[in-house]
Amino acid sequence: LGGDREGPDPVALDDGQQCDHCNMRIDMHPGPVGEVFYSDDAPPSLPDDREDGVAWLCSSRCTYNYILEGEQAGHEPQISYGTDYSTVDHEIVGESGTTVITAHLDADAFADLHDLTLVVNSEIEGAMGSSLIGFSSDDDAESFADDHGGELLAHDDVTREVLAGLESS
Repeated sequence: LGGDREGPDPVALDDGQQCDHCNMRIDMHPGPVGEVFYSDDAPPSLPDDREDGVAWLCSSRCTYNYILEGEQAGHEPQISYGTDYSTVDHEIVGESGTTVITAHLDADAFADLHDLTLVVNSEIEGAMGSSLIGFSSDDDAESFADDHGGELLAHDDVTREVLAGLESS
């Protein structure tokens, strides 16, 4: 697990980028975000001038939807990153009647998705509602789930069925 995957380093998503899955402006929303790098086999939905074949995503839900849709069309990511809540000073805040986790958009806030334990179906939301909140420390993920509910999943366990379950929660 992890450590042996190679690819470009993550980039900051704090410069007005728009989500390549849903077109929302990334820096205007709470919760985990992601980026997916493709080598020579970038999905056609990416702009031709996008440096390093990187897709920018406003939420973990959009990240996984983008990855799974790309894989179904034969586009395998070189490396994918998500917010690592074990390495940032995050807060849980009330916003518009819901409880959300803060966004962290600096490049050093990201970790390889394969290295994260994801808390799924917790009471804490992100940009697209129910979220997959990643932690590089299993202890941090377990503590978060104990405090806020949810189940723990590994990257490879995220399927369309998992994402559909988020949409109905």
